[in-house]
Amino acid sequence: MSAELTLGAEEELHLIDLESGRLSAKAPRLLPKLPTDRFGAELQRTTIETNTPVVRTLDDLRRVIVDLRSELSAAIAPAGVTIAAVGTAPRSEYADFELSSGGRYGRMQEQYRMLVDEQLICGLQVHVGVSERDLAVLIAQRVAPVLPSLLALSASSPFWNGQDTGYASFRSIIWQRWPSAGSFGPVADAAEYDRVLDDLIASGVIADKKMAYFDVRPSSHAPTLELRVCDATPVVDDAVLIAGLFRAAVRRAEKSVESGAEWHPRSEPLHRAAMWQAARSGLSGELVGLGQHPERLPAEVAVRQLVSRLRPELEELGDWGTVTELLEDTLARGNSTDRQRTAYAERGELDDVVALVVEDTAGLPSGRDEDPVAPIPGYRVRAGDEAVGPGARPRPAFRALATFFSGWDAQTAIERCAARDVWTREHHVGFVVDGGAQEFGCDLVPRTISAYEWSQLERGLGQRARAIELFLRDAYGDRRIVADGVLDADHFVGAKGWDPDATRLPATAVRAPVLGFDLVRNEFGGWRVLEDNVRSPSGVAYGIALRELMDDVVPDAPRPAHLRDPHGVTDRLCQTLCENTSAVTGATDPVIALVSDGPAAGAWFEHRRLADGAGLRLLSGSDLDVRDGRVVDATTGDVLDGLYLRIDRDVSALTAEHAPDLGARILDVAEAGRVYLANAPGNALVDDKAMYVTVPDLIWYYLDEKPLLASVPTYRTSIEVERLSVLDRVGELVTKPVDGEGGRGVLIGPSASAPEVAERRREIAADPAGWVGQEVVQLSSHPTIGPAGLDPRHVDLRAFVYATGTGPDDVHLADVALTRVAPEGSMVVNSSQGGGVKDTWIVGTAGAGGDGVGR
Repeated sequence: MSAELTLGAEEELHLIDLESGRLSAKAPRLLPKLPTDRFGAELQRTTIETNTPVVRTLDDLRRVIVDLRSELSAAIAPAGVTIAAVGTAPRSEYADFELSSGGRYGRMQEQYRMLVDEQLICGLQVHVGVSERDLAVLIAQRVAPVLPSLLALSASSPFWNGQDTGYASFRSIIWQRWPSAGSFGPVADAAEYDRVLDDLIASGVIADKKMAYFDVRPSSHAPTLELRVCDATPVVDDAVLIAGLFRAAVRRAEKSVESGAEWHPRSEPLHRAAMWQAARSGLSGELVGLGQHPERLPAEVAVRQLVSRLRPELEELGDWGTVTELLEDTLARGNSTDRQRTAYAERGELDDVVALVVEDTAGLPSGRDEDPVAPIPGYRVRAGDEAVGPGARPRPAFRALATFFSGWDAQTAIERCAARDVWTREHHVGFVVDGGAQEFGCDLVPRTISAYEWSQLERGLGQRARAIELFLRDAYGDRRIVADGVLDADHFVGAKGWDPDATRLPATAVRAPVLGFDLVRNEFGGWRVLEDNVRSPSGVAYGIALRELMDDVVPDAPRPAHLRDPHGVTDRLCQTLCENTSAVTGATDPVIALVSDGPAAGAWFEHRRLADGAGLRLLSGSDLDVRDGRVVDATTGDVLDGLYLRIDRDVSALTAEHAPDLGARILDVAEAGRVYLANAPGNALVDDKAMYVTVPDLIWYYLDEKPLLASVPTYRTSIEVERLSVLDRVGELVTKPVDGEGGRGVLIGPSASAPEVAERRREIAADPAGWVGQEVVQLSSHPTIGPAGLDPRHVDLRAFVYATGTGPDDVHLADVALTRVAPEGSMVVNSSQGGGVKDTWIVGTAGAGGDGVGR
């Protein structure tokens, strides 16, 4: 081998104040006490760089990295400082940057301005001995396809400036802003490479050859080839794994050069795209494969493909056993980004993330826990699984439940599921679909939502509910939003959910006292609102029933502390309806009826349960009458002050034998303010999928606030330019009718056949106003239980907000939510399409209020 293939590494390490968890700018005070051959300064005062000696084996590299970290930690501990080997310190902010002293650094800050001030980042540089510079330059170009996988393995910088960036390696995004970052392009030899550097220096864009910040470069100070793309890695063995793979890639490229093999480089745009994808997703999404042309692969598959490709070189170097073992450990543990996000999800505290990365930096080289969590046997891990992480190991909040359900054998699972089915039949829990009874498919593994996550949803959904209520009042009232040019009237007047009768209702009446929101989590744990349900949202009573089922059928499942009780929601419903009714009618002790279509109603179980729990009269349209300008219970003659409408048609369509024009007469009474209509006529306007697109605009306009919860990118086919895009991408998008419900008419493009895609194009072209397209969101998954054990299924969440006005204190997120579960191989969760449900365990905090905590 003409290349020496020795190993070395430089680690940039953040200095962390032990008391505050923030960056510490003490490097200038600490470095004079440290050996200059092993420790050095960096651009920022909050960083110290370590430099290993030259070694020849991965075991030696591990040893010297551990020794340098230990030496540095011991030296700086008296100053109240520790180290964190991560791309970005979790609590770093722009204001933390302090420039190290020296003319070179000062010149850089003067020239690059904000670019320098953002460099609160730390990387891992790996050196492989290649003493011939001509060879080093040729190898550097040929190893480019392996770099995205190495970046994904190292990713450790999801947090920046106090928030989750959505990237696995935001450090690399910041780094790529340097004008000399990325690839140096095709060059024939070292002389041509040097001319490139000379030209860059002559241009004035960089000051010297040390500022050639290419992804891979011949070192400016050693006879090595230097890898520069990776984040600093808290777990030492992740750095060792990356070094082993990079050295094998160098050897493979060297053999290619020596043999004169034909080389077909990737295009520069594709290389940049592949690197961006690795920075975005890390090990949780997809990577671009090793081929010259794009091949999208799950990250784990792409990394395994790389290791398989490099097997001959790894065996030649004696590294095959070490690298394969380290790879399995990393995939089972997850990269640092995965671990940081898991730590943050528990309480939403960046201090927890800081503690994790400091512990990992100082911990065992393998990163293994002293008491490792056993994987779930046979579990098919998916990116974005809420309960099970890399290596099929349960996440912290699911560990007790994982142990419990993993203890079930097939017979236990069959018996418990049979008991579940008996319970649902005895309690008459179910749906009515197309006139027939629909089985209540309940999974027995509960879904847990942390107190932090619930508080985020509480703020975001409360904000959304307030904006929707203000819009409904305005749309059926003064239409200020039109006068101010935010929306055109034809965007909503005459839309499929528009009801002109709604203009007759009192201006200050709360039109949407009960709102339902369908939410999904993406693979990074971020919540997105998928749909708004304002006309007649259902699911609350099913959420209550699920808890009762779990209490009776699986009473021994371990409950978390401060588990919220869903039963208080009926009191919340009663309070909401009474307060709104009194505000409209002046009644001090209002009498309210839930109006249903009776046993034929799809949610008849819920109607009965809510009426009973909230103290409402359960009536059908034929039970109503209007007498002396008041709505009355025709069976008793009692005056009704409020009607909670749970009917599947407009109130104006209500008829009775004794009153063919019943609906029109009820509207007359409502217009006079003598009966309150809860979930009023015209609310279906917001259920319209095309109106969903405008909700962020409504929040900005009516509340002057930034939307706290994102929506799924949605395209209105009624707009020509968006329609053309949707028609071109039907096979990539989810398309659905604007007035659809229950999952009917939904087509998931990537799962559809060519004839289905062609038919949907014809339907959209024939009725452009009747459809929307949405980007596919990879729904999170959650374990379900069956005779074969635990298995993942896609899930969404329906949450409920109760409103008595438009102020921040007038909206309340109920302590109940309905988790809907898709069938195997599907992302459609609706019960009418074969979906099921599961209990949702909402965790509160000690002393928290709400609609009910504990039972």
